[in-house]
Amino acid sequence: MTSIDLPTLVLIISFLVYGGRCLCAEQMVREFERWGVPRLRYVTGSLEVLGALGLIVGQWIPWIGFLAAAGLSLLMLCGVFVRIRIRDTLLQTLPAVVFLIVSVLVTCRLAEHL
Repeated sequence: MTSIDLPTLVLIISFLVYGGRCLCAEQMVREFERWGVPRLRYVTGSLEVLGALGLIVGQWIPWIGFLAAAGLSLLMLCGVFVRIRIRDTLLQTLPAVVFLIVSVLVTCRLAEHL
């Protein structure tokens, strides 16, 4: 097992927390309605939690970590497009863009170890 680098650790913690909030928090019901995708709340939350868990398992099984990071990158790309589609401000869109960039960087780093 290798040690978890800071960007990967940030993704793990963030997606576990945010994914859990998607599944459980009443505020997220309203957010997904505002985004126009209320039916995708459970799917999104589940994929975020699974992605974070995949990054953890990826410490022992590298290809799982790679797939998890790639999946989180795709999820964040979709999140950025949703934010653009509903005309969120740059400030509202920025967290999704930052997590997209970090996810892509982690994906590229993990691809080097396959």
